[in-house]
Amino acid sequence: MSHSLRRYRLSLVSSTVWPTHSRFPSAARSDGRLASAWGWLLLLLLLSGVLLSAGVQAGGEHDHVELTPERVLNQTAIPVYGYRVVHTYPHDRTSYTEGLVMLNGTFYEGTGLYGQSKVRQWEPASGRILHEASLDSRYFGEGVTVLDGRVYQLTYLENTGYLYDQATLERHGGFRYVTQGWGLTTDGRHLIMSDGSSAIQFLDPKSEQQVRRIFVTDAVGPVGFLNELEYADGKLYANVWQTNFIAVIAPATGKIAAWIDLTGINPEPAVLVYPLVLNGIAYNPATKRLLVTGKCWPNIYEIALTERKNR
Repeated sequence: MSHSLRRYRLSLVSSTVWPTHSRFPSAARSDGRLASAWGWLLLLLLLSGVLLSAGVQAGGEHDHVELTPERVLNQTAIPVYGYRVVHTYPHDRTSYTEGLVMLNGTFYEGTGLYGQSKVRQWEPASGRILHEASLDSRYFGEGVTVLDGRVYQLTYLENTGYLYDQATLERHGGFRYVTQGWGLTTDGRHLIMSDGSSAIQFLDPKSEQQVRRIFVTDAVGPVGFLNELEYADGKLYANVWQTNFIAVIAPATGKIAAWIDLTGINPEPAVLVYPLVLNGIAYNPATKRLLVTGKCWPNIYEIALTERKNR
């Protein structure tokens, strides 16, 4: 059962006014209450069944199946790229990376975990922190992006985003959204947001309202668990949570145009296990290459894509 349906059912039960039947004789009062209670309960169960059925029918089109290596590698419809590490940057091993941006020669990074979430700007070569702002311990930080002089940061379950001055990371208000917050990027006009499903939302940064939405699919069907995002050169890149794959997505349609297989890039596979998974994509405009990392990984890797043959 979905969390939203469960909350709806509980709200129905808690808000129901049970009849007192005070007009009935006292000898029949308990029987009347019992019959009425069973009637109300039956009605609630019927309503719940209708809602559950509607929810399944509405969401079934965009349900997704697990993204296995076989699903990506044992197909020929979508090209799969490998990688070559071109440059390595230091990365703070305490940073539970949820968002990564390279802009004007510096990194902006958003990190997660309750009590440890922050957004920071730092120098790639040295790792020196230039500016930093921490979230209240009630918030779990998620994706970040930079647009029109502002840094935007999502939170996971709190339906709240924050805005910061790009130069100083001084906080300047916030915004609300109705889904979970996962990844965030921009195409220069919209905020582009993932929520852990196969859906990608395009938001107006001024009104913070949804402009449009796409659903990401490959040749098999919907691809969910889309996490960190990066928009570059007309393409949308997305980490697929708990996998070694980055989906290269057509922003207009949601169709996956290519896969990037990052198998083997984890520098300490015996140590960096779940939840310290691959997550974090940035784009270096000077070299036109992607940069990738993971949660609490010791390095950020600038990579060049390599051709590989599908099986």
